[in-house]
Amino acid sequence: MLEGMTDQPQPTAHDGAQGPAPRAPRRGLDRTGPFDLGDKVQLADAKNRLHTITLKPGGEFHSHRGVLRHDQLIGAEDGVVVENSHGTRYQALRPLYADYMLSMPRGAAIIYPKDSAQILMWGDIFPGARVLEAGVGSGGLTTALLRAVGPEGSVHSIERREDFAEVARENVETFFGGPHPAWELSVGDFQDLAPTLSPGEPAVDRVVLDMLAPWECVDAAAEVLVSGGVYLAYVATVTQLSRTAEALREHGEFTEPYAWESFVRPWHLEGLAVRPEHRMNAHTGFLLTARRTAHGTEALRRTTRPAPGSRLEEELNHPDNEGFGGSEGEWTPQDVGERGVAPRKLKRALRDLRQGRDR
Repeated sequence: MLEGMTDQPQPTAHDGAQGPAPRAPRRGLDRTGPFDLGDKVQLADAKNRLHTITLKPGGEFHSHRGVLRHDQLIGAEDGVVVENSHGTRYQALRPLYADYMLSMPRGAAIIYPKDSAQILMWGDIFPGARVLEAGVGSGGLTTALLRAVGPEGSVHSIERREDFAEVARENVETFFGGPHPAWELSVGDFQDLAPTLSPGEPAVDRVVLDMLAPWECVDAAAEVLVSGGVYLAYVATVTQLSRTAEALREHGEFTEPYAWESFVRPWHLEGLAVRPEHRMNAHTGFLLTARRTAHGTEALRRTTRPAPGSRLEEELNHPDNEGFGGSEGEWTPQDVGERGVAPRKLKRALRDLRQGRDR
């Protein structure tokens, strides 16, 4: 017998008697199959008005258009059309991940689906990747990262605020139906915790930062990233973007930073009336990426003629030039135009998660 072969029968592509291998059962919101108790179901009426319910024994969905019993959905296939007591019809579907991300209870602002998708692509988050995330917020991006790395990968999230970490943990466990085996959550500062992951040697393939001052984490990120690893930062303002790019260049062992923003414009489709929608998802933030060079290797710098508006290092670091290099104080959400998160909002988010309120 040839090496590597066994005497076990092997399925073939032409064997019509055998279908595809059954999918492993899933928990939480990331699952397929007939509706069951505890599932979230998104009901859409003829005008595409959406209502999300959680299936419960003997439960009912009440509206001014009638009553829909949960028992009508339990055991039904995903995508079924049902009628309530007054004849109003609803299309019943499991919410997509994007639906969950936009409706999850939260304290901190989330990264929107259009940006999460680009983070997974341009951050090259592959199955089996070891990802270090900082600024977990409400856990929206964390969930996307965990889905991308798969069971062979890992995501270690660091959050400075205990209350944000608590909301994120509840959201992630709600989505996956329990604690995720590939996820670890730590509370503290990135600069302090990252070097302890694997002292003296690189420990992660990707670093993803969503924080107020990612330029402060460049040294720690360089220490833990493998050669060729990706540093990715999500920032809200041009000031943050500029400081992060300059910090990467100053470090010397990252490739030239690349930054962009994205706009998503839906289209109205009705017969021959095909046109852009009146509203669009425009600026939400900037994404910036750079690659880690081989450890101890200076990055090859791009040679270009300085633009007339470029600023010298002395000017960038002048004490009066606060916001571009002069201010060394700790940044707050108000510094970048964000509103602070009230403790009452965080308590409400945790209460909604723990009570399983329909959203």
